[in-house]
Amino acid sequence: MEYLVVKWLHVLSSTFLFGTGVGSAFYLLFASLGRDARAVAVVSGLVVRADWLFTSTTIVFQPLSGFYMMHLAGMSFDAAWIRWSLWLYVIATACWLPVVWLQIVLRRIARDAAARGAHLPAMYFRHLKVWVVLGVPAFFAFVMIFYLMVAKPA
Repeated sequence: MEYLVVKWLHVLSSTFLFGTGVGSAFYLLFASLGRDARAVAVVSGLVVRADWLFTSTTIVFQPLSGFYMMHLAGMSFDAAWIRWSLWLYVIATACWLPVVWLQIVLRRIARDAAARGAHLPAMYFRHLKVWVVLGVPAFFAFVMIFYLMVAKPA
């Protein structure tokens, strides 16, 4: 496959990965702050679905396409920006994996509360805090990866 095609797919995939993450975080956080169990049940269900459709596929595609571009361009792991990108990617992915589980738990809690016509319990917000704490370093790691991808500093 031609380098520019792989690069285009890599950039497109990274846009889906980052955009889905930011969009999902925004909607789930603000739905949760509204404290309406029915709204949170709907939004959390969509967030889980978006993560499975977009995030899980792109989180696998990103390193594969990146390594393939390195191969096509004759690059090695000697470049500091590549090593930093990989470490940041490992950090972001390590944060994302428990976030996926937490989103499923949040969805279950919200659906249960909505079905009973109850408020979101304190347990929901404890899980939400952990979700936020894990999301912040993942967000900044991806921002730094975008910078490194574009700037390729020496």
